[in-house]
Amino acid sequence: NRGPARHRRLTAPPNITGRKVLRVEPDSSQAPAIGADRLGKRYGRRRGVTDISFTVEPGQICALLGPNGSGKTTTMRMLVGLSRPEQGIATLLGHRVHLGTGVLRRVGVLIDGPAFVPHLSGRRNLRLMWSAAGQQWPPPALDAALALAGLGDAVDRKAKSYSMGMKQRLMLAQALMGEPDILILDEPANGLDPAEVRALRQRLAELTRRGVAVLISSHQLAEVQLLATHAVVLNQGQLVAAGTLTDLLGTDSYQFEVDDPTGSAELLRARDDVASVAIAGNTLTVTAPNSSTRHLTHMLVTAGIGVISVQEKRSLEDAFLTMVGDDNVAR
Repeated sequence: NRGPARHRRLTAPPNITGRKVLRVEPDSSQAPAIGADRLGKRYGRRRGVTDISFTVEPGQICALLGPNGSGKTTTMRMLVGLSRPEQGIATLLGHRVHLGTGVLRRVGVLIDGPAFVPHLSGRRNLRLMWSAAGQQWPPPALDAALALAGLGDAVDRKAKSYSMGMKQRLMLAQALMGEPDILILDEPANGLDPAEVRALRQRLAELTRRGVAVLISSHQLAEVQLLATHAVVLNQGQLVAAGTLTDLLGTDSYQFEVDDPTGSAELLRARDDVASVAIAGNTLTVTAPNSSTRHLTHMLVTAGIGVISVQEKRSLEDAFLTMVGDDNVAR
């Protein structure tokens, strides 16, 4: 007994014998949008990545994090067929990936930085890229992509006159203009000013509400914390952690608003399960890996201190440095 079979779509391609031949198509409805199954890659004697496995489902924004040289770009390149894995399988929407595979038409990609024909305008470069895939101009989301890129009239200037930031924004427009089901973006916020970064965050959130799956690499951890639903952390080519952002952040840092901050700090610092206490006005930031807000609040209230509010607090930067170690992060 092999258990319940998955539903599969059967098609009959034409053939010269006239005999009906059935071909089994991948069932993308039951597959993750992005799948990495034990991916591995070496560059000569140097290890790129080893045994990397994770998935990204439709509607998720997954941050791919790690220090420089940890294997983030190598992993992304394997996922879109730009680099061939030496072990493991990369899939998109249930289809095994190789360079030129048809499913890549449903994927928006920004990897390896801007690359344009310098004597063509930004718009003509976009048209060239789109037409190279045999698709009819214009793309379905061209206007929205150009609006997000914010190039204005500069889109009709030659690309050789663009700054690095402008080229980055044009690459972002190229990734978005096809209204993709998947976005794989390597450091998309490079060269963007704060307002543009915020607009990008809002656009990505809007796309995920429509079911788009996003895998994004970034060193801007504060921005990632505002954006991502999930995270995958790499270090020295190996998977360190993967899961929801909530699970990865954990809860060992808290903020207490109290009516007696000095007295509260003295009581908290005397506890063995409290690692540190910082005071800012009436707010205490308490790090207590072996305790909970319930126990700490009960202790303060029992001591006659008024607790106005309590909230859990831990930054993605703190969690990231804990997972990869300070020594592995470039200064």
